[in-house]
Amino acid sequence: MDREIVNNIKSLGIDMIDKAGSGHPGIVLGAAPIIYTLYAKHMNVKQDDPLWENRDRFVLSAGHGSALLYATLYMAGYNLTIDDLKQFRHIHSKTPGHPEYGITEGVDMSTGPLGQGIASAVGMALAGKILNKKYEIPKKSKLGKEQSLFDYNVYVLCGDGDLMEGISYEATSLAGSLKLNNLIVLYDSNDVSLDGSTNNVFDDNVIERFKALNWNTIQVKDGTIISNIDKAIELAKKSDKPTLIEIKTIIGEGSVNENTNKVHGSPLDKDDIMRLKLKLKIKPEEFYVNNEARENFIDQINERCLKKYEIFTKQANEINYQRENVRIDLSNLIFDYTQKESLRVSNGKIMHEIAKRISNFIGGNADVGSSTKAVLPNILTDFVGNNINFGVREHAMGAILNGLALCGFYSFGSTFLVFSDYLKPAIRMSALMNLPVTYIFTHDSINIGQDGPTHQPIEQLSSLRSIPNLAVFRPADAKEITGCWEYIINNKKPSCLVLSRNEVSLLDKTDRNSISYGGYIVRKENNLHAIIISTGSEVELSIKIANSLYEMYKLDIRVISMPNRNLFLKQSKEYQEKILPKGYRTIVIEAGSKQGWEGFVYNDKYLITLDNFGYSGTKEEVADKMNFSYERILQKIIKLLK
Repeated sequence: MDREIVNNIKSLGIDMIDKAGSGHPGIVLGAAPIIYTLYAKHMNVKQDDPLWENRDRFVLSAGHGSALLYATLYMAGYNLTIDDLKQFRHIHSKTPGHPEYGITEGVDMSTGPLGQGIASAVGMALAGKILNKKYEIPKKSKLGKEQSLFDYNVYVLCGDGDLMEGISYEATSLAGSLKLNNLIVLYDSNDVSLDGSTNNVFDDNVIERFKALNWNTIQVKDGTIISNIDKAIELAKKSDKPTLIEIKTIIGEGSVNENTNKVHGSPLDKDDIMRLKLKLKIKPEEFYVNNEARENFIDQINERCLKKYEIFTKQANEINYQRENVRIDLSNLIFDYTQKESLRVSNGKIMHEIAKRISNFIGGNADVGSSTKAVLPNILTDFVGNNINFGVREHAMGAILNGLALCGFYSFGSTFLVFSDYLKPAIRMSALMNLPVTYIFTHDSINIGQDGPTHQPIEQLSSLRSIPNLAVFRPADAKEITGCWEYIINNKKPSCLVLSRNEVSLLDKTDRNSISYGGYIVRKENNLHAIIISTGSEVELSIKIANSLYEMYKLDIRVISMPNRNLFLKQSKEYQEKILPKGYRTIVIEAGSKQGWEGFVYNDKYLITLDNFGYSGTKEEVADKMNFSYERILQKIIKLLK
C-alpha cells in the first residue's frame, strides 16, 4: 500500500499544478517517497489538533514544493478537501503558492525564501530542548531516563538551493555546536536547480561539510526505496547529534523531462501527465483519490500517535501545564532622574525586569552583547537559561528567533542597527507570520563616530519602517523604553527597538503610557510658533534647541517625541491634528534618512535628517561635518523660522 499512497500524492500534486497553471512538479515527483515515509512512519502528529504542543514539527524549507505538502496533508487526514487542492495558488485559498503559517492546518511555518526554513528549524529544535528541560516529569521511564512533557523532533525537507544559501551554514553550524539531536534534515539531493545542473555551481561534498559541523550524516542512495528512507530516519532519531540524511532523488521522476531543470518550475503538458499517471497506475481522471490508500495512510498515523497524544494530555493535566500567555506592567520601575545613561544600558536593566516576570522570555546577541547590553543574566547552558550566545551569525539569529517564537517563546535578538540588513529576510518573515520577536538594534546613528561610515546607520531605520506589520520604536529615554516593551509584550507584535549608544537624560515630560499613540507632546507651549518632531536621542537635543529659541527670540516651540511613526499614523484624525495642528511650520530632526517624513513637513528644507554616508572621526567632528551638531541645527532652524 505504500507505493499506492506515494503515487496518489504525486498525482494530486501534479493535478494541482496543472489546474493552477503554475507550480513546481519536479519536487512533487522526486520527493514524494521522502515526505510520505516521514509522515506515515515517524511524524508524531494529531490531524484534528494541528497545534498540539508536543507534535513533531515539519518544515518544508524548499517551500516551492507546497503542492507536495498539501497533497500529503490531504492524504494524511488533515483539514483539507479536494476543493481546497483545486484552489491551489488562488487568492484566499488554504493552499497558497508557498506554505503560509496560520493559513493551512499542518503548516508549521511560512517558507519560500530558501534557507529561512532550515534556519528557523534550528530555533524550533532549540525550543524543544529548552522545553524538555523545563517540563521534566519526575518519573522513571522503562529506559531509566527522566521523562519530560516535551520530546518532539523537528524534521526539515530541503534541497540544494537551501544549502547554497549562506544562512543555512550559519544555522547548521550553531545546531552542531549545541548538539540539537532532535533536528533531522532530509536533503532532497538531485543535482538540479532552476537554471540547470548544479555541476560547477554547487560541488560541495555536503556529507563531509556537515560532518565538519559536528552533525551525524546518513546517505540513502535511492530515494524511491521507502524502507531505506525509513531505516535512515530511525537511525537519525538515535543519534546524539543533529542528523543530515542525504537522499538521492531524480527531479521530476517519471516525466519526459525528468532529471532536468525543465521540470523544476513549470507545469507538465497534458500528454506528459497522462503518460505519468499510466506509469503510476493512477486513474486518468483529475484529482483522483484512492480512498483505500488514504484510509491506510491515516490509520498508520493514528495507530502510532494516538497513545502518545493521550499520554501528553494526561501528563499536562497532572502538572497543570498551560502555555504562558502574559501581560506585563512596568509602572513600578524606579528611575534615577539625576543621572544620564545610555539607552542601551537602560534597556538592559529593563529586560532583566521583564525576564523576572516572563519565564519564556529568551534571546541573545550576535557576539555583541558586551556592546548592545541586551543580555539576560542566565547564559543558556545544557538548555537551561534565557540568554543565547549566537556567535557572529546575524542572518541565522533572526531565523532562529522565529523558530523559538513559533514554539511559544517571546524571543529577542540584538546587534548594531547598521547590521539590521543582515537580518532583513528573517525580520520580514517575523512580520509575515506575526510572531512575537523583538529585534534590538543599538548604535543607532552617526554619533558612534570613530568606527566610521561602515558602522554608522543612515538608511536602515527608514528601511525597517517600510516593512508591513512591524512595530519600529526609537525611544527617547528609559521611561519610553518601558512603554515600548509593554506595547511589544502585551500586543505580541514583531518589533524593532532602536537604541542610542550615547547617554541621555531622563526627560521630565516623557510618558510610557503615551507610547501606544506613537507620538505625543514632550514640550508644551503657551503661544505656539512652530513644531519640532524628533525621535530617540534627538528628542533631548530638540528640547534643548526649543528652550534656546525661546530664550533668544521668545519663539515658543512644541516638541513631539515620535517613537513609532507608523503607530502615530494609525491614530484618529482628531488625535493627529491635536498633536500636529494645521497651519504651523513643522520641522523633523532625526539622525537618519528623510524617507517617510516628507508628509509631515511643508517642504524638504524642514527635514533635518541624514541622507549621506558618514565619516570616521570623533562624534563631535562627524556631527559638525554632517551639519548635525547642536549649533548647526540651531542655526538652520533660526534661518527657517525667521
